[in-house]
Amino acid sequence: MLGCEVFQNGVASLLRHVREQGLANVRIAETDSFRVLGSLPETSIGRAFLLFPDPWPKARHHRRRFVRGEVLDLLARALADGAEFRFATDHADYCAWVLARLLAHPAFAWAAEHPADWRVRPADWPPTRYEERALAAGRSPVFLTFQRRPRRSGAT
Repeated sequence: MLGCEVFQNGVASLLRHVREQGLANVRIAETDSFRVLGSLPETSIGRAFLLFPDPWPKARHHRRRFVRGEVLDLLARALADGAEFRFATDHADYCAWVLARLLAHPAFAWAAEHPADWRVRPADWPPTRYEERALAAGRSPVFLTFQRRPRRSGAT
């Protein structure tokens, strides 16, 4: 398992959880995950999570959003065929942004078949404190799952 975190307090918290749970299969990169994605071998990831990222709600900050074309290209390269990219947010504008970009990207297919597929957190998704805060504030989180489409020779 590989976790990426840019904030020192987040890294410290993650290290505490790793130690408390006695996990030996966790590696932490203290940097932006898009930088790590570019260095990973092709098809090396079986599942990726982006849970409640900063939505950067101001239009002038949208360039900072994780889900954008060049990062999706790196993610598509690193994900194995059939691998999942899971995204969660409680921010409606960011949800629309993510759906628009991932539905337009040739490497990803939205896995949802029913409204419950995005309205209810699947049991194998880890809950986060940001999800708890959203629920406490009366906001409804959205849980999106995309699958990496199989590669065709010479295709993305």
